Amino acid sequence: MTSRVTYLGDLRTSSIHLQSGTEILSDAPVDNNGKGEAFSPTDTVANALATCMMTIMGIKARDLNVDLKGSIANVTKIMNAEPRRIGKIEIAFDIFGTQNEKEKTILERAALTCPVFLSLHPEIEKSISFNWK
Repeated sequence: MTSRVTYLGDLRTSSIHLQSGTEILSDAPVDNNGKGEAFSPTDTVANALATCMMTIMGIKARDLNVDLKGSIANVTKIMNAEPRRIGKIEIAFDIFGTQNEKEKTILERAALTCPVFLSLHPEIEKSISFNWK
């Protein structure tokens, strides 16, 4: 088992990662009857894409002896109305650690092979930009 999700009432859940004990709270978004005081489930999906891509780049960067520490991913999730689902995820990466064109290409290609990217429905538009600092 990976996690345990408990409904706390008032459209809030608590998810416990069983191996680490880490907790993630989620709330329904304001535009769907919630308070929006925590990540919504669809926010978590969009965020998971960015964290997965960053992690895969980090693994490859370590193999290349490149330090990406301090790099940032700015995530925007855009919902569709009918049916209500994620329509588009925009991620703008600001990446520190390399100016080498070959390394940049390797890291960008690695990011686009992350398991979350490959698991998302193909109708979800993914707009990804890499800004090398």
